[in-house]
Amino acid sequence: MFSLGVSLQALADDPSARDLVRSALDHWRGVSSYAEMTMTIERSDWTRTLGMRAWTRGDKLSLVRVIDPPRDAGNGTLLRGHEMWTFSPKVNRIIKIPSAMMNQSWMGSDLSNKDIARSSDIVDQYRHRLLSREAVDGHQLYWVESIPLESAAVVWGRERLAIRDDYVLMEHQFWDQDDELVKTLTTLKVETFDGREVASLQRMVNTESPDEWTEIRVLRARYDVPLEAYLFTHSNLRNPREQPLP
Repeated sequence: MFSLGVSLQALADDPSARDLVRSALDHWRGVSSYAEMTMTIERSDWTRTLGMRAWTRGDKLSLVRVIDPPRDAGNGTLLRGHEMWTFSPKVNRIIKIPSAMMNQSWMGSDLSNKDIARSSDIVDQYRHRLLSREAVDGHQLYWVESIPLESAAVVWGRERLAIRDDYVLMEHQFWDQDDELVKTLTTLKVETFDGREVASLQRMVNTESPDEWTEIRVLRARYDVPLEAYLFTHSNLRNPREQPLP
């Protein structure tokens, strides 16, 4: 899978690898975005599905709110730059998430707080190199390896991303400091929303528990829509004032 017929060292500092990662994130988020999704958590003895709405503006602002089932409705996560807060109606408190907890589970799923926020830290806090490219289903698929800088506050030893030539992220692997594969996010379906091809069904699986997983299914998505600044405030996190979209 990872052969190109060229030296990997020659590609280690290739800025095109960083551009691929940057473009994949920009493609998913757009200048701004709104999405309606479901998240299904599969475990050996139970299954749970949450309905969610998400808003993003630029690469530093995002808000994810649970809307269903009623017992979980109102739970939300707000990202502003490198800072994240969560809100739970049950305790009626906004809690700041310390950086050490960014990789902890979000709502009991296989996704971390950082995963759900679609943080762009990987662009600037990692070194990127192109590993390979291959033809898959009429597209060129590029494999990029991203290794964190020594100063980066991350838990991963490296990450590998498979990015299509239209910037759809098809696979994202997370490797620990011992070079063991910990979890993999795989795109199972690609659909067109608001004129762009996006990953509409993705599954995160932990290597140690392959029969347990979390799926994110996109039901609706809009891109490059005008979003008001109040959406990304503590006040709106606690007391939702959802902006109607055209």
